[in-house]
Amino acid sequence: MSVNTTPISAGRALDALRAGHAAQKAGQMTASWMLHGRPGIGKTDIVAQLAAETGAQLFDLRLTTIEPQDLRGLPFYDHEAQRTVWYRPEDLPDDPARPAILFLDELTAAAPSLQPTVYGLLQERRVGRHVLPEGTFIVAAGNTVEDGAIAYEMGTALSDRLIHLSVVAEPTDWLLGYGVPRGLHPSVTAFIRTRPDLLDNAEEALRRGQMIACTPRSWARVSDILHSVEDKTLRDILIAGVVGEAVAAEFILIAEDIAATVQAGDILEATARDRALLYPASLHGLTALVYALISVTDAQTIPRVIDAMADIRTLAEARPEAVFRTLPLGELCTYGFELLIDKALASGLQEAFRTSDSYAAYMAERSAAGLA
Repeated sequence: MSVNTTPISAGRALDALRAGHAAQKAGQMTASWMLHGRPGIGKTDIVAQLAAETGAQLFDLRLTTIEPQDLRGLPFYDHEAQRTVWYRPEDLPDDPARPAILFLDELTAAAPSLQPTVYGLLQERRVGRHVLPEGTFIVAAGNTVEDGAIAYEMGTALSDRLIHLSVVAEPTDWLLGYGVPRGLHPSVTAFIRTRPDLLDNAEEALRRGQMIACTPRSWARVSDILHSVEDKTLRDILIAGVVGEAVAAEFILIAEDIAATVQAGDILEATARDRALLYPASLHGLTALVYALISVTDAQTIPRVIDAMADIRTLAEARPEAVFRTLPLGELCTYGFELLIDKALASGLQEAFRTSDSYAAYMAERSAAGLA
């Protein structure tokens, strides 16, 4: 059966869970939630971020690795009372004074024999005689049969106990909500911004019978490889093993161009006159530079980062190469400032914009053009 609900990005799914968590905390609504989505789409990260934001203790249960007794507990014969009692498992929340999130991952891949036990957790919020603390927020996640993953069809008895969210990969949401805040390698973020169709090509890979596909999780792994493996030949082999040979070949060409031309550190150290000569003369390079500048922004560097970001819009006049007259410099500059302002607000660095002559000139130009 298909998941007949509105597909949403990971960021919107997190917003939905935030709203549900707040409503449950206020005593307005208690529900169990289900995140549907392809492998690697970011379902686990969504729940982990919610736990971090709310200060909740995260109980992460991978249902494919447990048996029914692992949830219900084990029986013990009480000779004095002449009855069987159950010792509850330690993997379930039991502290009423501490908020908790119970994450039932890989629900659709769990053995059918486990589902009756899960029903009680999702609906009655109890298993056997163990009742979950009132503040426990329950989220389940899983793949579908159509995703090419090991999965069972979800029956109506289970489906009816859940609020369903269908999570899909959305490039802009992933870049702004995950790639930039997590500091992924600029080559990865620049590549996905210019090739958003390759953030998630799992459906195409499945149709072609290919084992390896691009997913948000795989691009995060590519970033780790770029940050940690120095040997180029080995690095290229590993990248192909993560996103597939064809995509890796395209990505590596762009990454090499970026590595040769993006010099964020040199740009920040250069004088205003010399800085213009250091900007890369390609869209991939300039996009990567924007992300690199964001990644090095702190209280000490932000004035120079603002200057460097503002200069992007004037490169067509400052540089003789014809390519700069064909690039969307104004759009890229604005995009960079949007990212930079978000980071400044999150880090308490917004005062730097008020005192920056470069930013004032940028805003004056936008105002004159009717864009501000």
